[in-house]
Amino acid sequence: MAGPVVHVLRGAPDDTELAALIAVLAAVGAEPAEPEPPAPARPRRQPRYQPATSWRTRR
Repeated sequence: MAGPVVHVLRGAPDDTELAALIAVLAAVGAEPAEPEPPAPARPRRQPRYQPATSWRTRR
């Protein structure tokens, strides 16, 4: 590597804190997981059968 990737400006973090920071930065920079599949469409109610001679067909 050419040099340090993370530079601490203030304080003195220990190894555990630096490891946690690197883990978070790696998780943020990682490729996103596969997207969730779309939710199934809600089933629609089927209309009852109406014969062509029904009085309801003439609306």
